[in-house]
Amino acid sequence: MPLICIASPKGGVGKTTIAANLAHVLACTGRQVLAMDFDPQNALRLHFGIPLEDGAGFLAELPKRPDWRALARHLAPGLRLLPHGRVDLHDALALEEALEREPALLATPLASILAEPGLLVIADTPPGPSRALAALVPQATLVLVALLADGASVAQLPELQSGRFLGNGTLGGLFAARLRVVVNEVEASSRLAGEVARAMAESLGQRLIGAVARDHAVAEALACQTLLADYAPGCRAAEDIAAIARILDRALPAPAAAPAAEPATLAAQWGATWGANWGAPT
Repeated sequence: MPLICIASPKGGVGKTTIAANLAHVLACTGRQVLAMDFDPQNALRLHFGIPLEDGAGFLAELPKRPDWRALARHLAPGLRLLPHGRVDLHDALALEEALEREPALLATPLASILAEPGLLVIADTPPGPSRALAALVPQATLVLVALLADGASVAQLPELQSGRFLGNGTLGGLFAARLRVVVNEVEASSRLAGEVARAMAESLGQRLIGAVARDHAVAEALACQTLLADYAPGCRAAEDIAAIARILDRALPAPAAAPAAEPATLAAQWGATWGANWGAPT
């Protein structure tokens, strides 16, 4: 079944916020969605109202080979969550080492999850390269990278376009075609942010499938441990995320296993969205 990895070259770009809210919106379309947290920060759960003191999770228990179904949280019709689980630095490093020694530790349960009929998996991965990302990328339908409209993100574009972000050598080259980009926290009133975002659109072409406005409702929704579409459904950021979700929904196989849209179709859909929301690139 489809797997979308939400990734970023560095932290602080809103990757987890995008993962949580896309999972929610896609579940509202009628899909069966499993949101999985592979980031040891264990923050994905907070968007879904899991209490701070609740530290249970799947990746934290992975060395014990747990049953993922038993640890999945049923949040709403069509939406489940596998939190990462609370770990300290020692535990996180030990897990990375365990995955290096025994890749099947993650590959085996991942194969079981992806074999679940009709299931769409949204995986929130750690910032930068990781064992988890390396294990997920070969199975991914798409790798959706979150960037900001700033100079640091522009500097990352050669790494993204070459596929090196996904791994050195053959790995990056093989899976570069699966990479797509979302520009997050675009300040609509900032001429600089708009110009950077448009330059990124011209550079990335069909790989750029959406932009999300900077919106105070995003932080407020997280503070309330509520999804954005429930907290402020009419806000600009919620509309932007819904537009990205529609593009992904059309590009992915339908639950009845209809053929996926071609990348050119995905690019055309994004071109229409960009023109409506941000103005045509110049």
